[in-house]
Amino acid sequence: MVETTGGFTSVGLELEAKALQLSSLTQAEAIEIGTIAQEIGLDRNLPIAIEVRMKDWIVFHASLPGSTPENDWWIGRKARVVNLTGRSTMHERVIAEEQEIDWHAEKGLEEDLYAIHGGGLALNVVGLGLTGVLIISGLPQVDDHLLGVEIITEYLARKGEQQ
Repeated sequence: MVETTGGFTSVGLELEAKALQLSSLTQAEAIEIGTIAQEIGLDRNLPIAIEVRMKDWIVFHASLPGSTPENDWWIGRKARVVNLTGRSTMHERVIAEEQEIDWHAEKGLEEDLYAIHGGGLALNVVGLGLTGVLIISGLPQVDDHLLGVEIITEYLARKGEQQ
């Protein structure tokens, strides 16, 4: 078995994505997800940038103390991967590691524009699929991914939709 980033498996990440599906995603709901991320980040003093998009439309952005302009570059690269594939950036990374392929070469995409580093999570709506993207940048990639999972889980819990 191939060693993967964070010890994740593509099967496990697929199950995780299903558990994180939303019943809807309006602009107000996307902002609420961003606000939850900002609250958690500020409470923990995390040096992160947070973005929530509905496809390419940026509906929430916060650069918390300690984050840098470089985080915005990472956010754009991660968002492109999620919008292209409909899967989290960590999921794409782990698939490439399991298949032992160069993801960028396989897809014919530039690494400067697409980053398969954890922290980009698909906001999938049941019955609709990809509707938005939550992106976290500023922590090690596994931590970026896990924080994104925590944020969506908290959002679902607040909505009474935790699965």
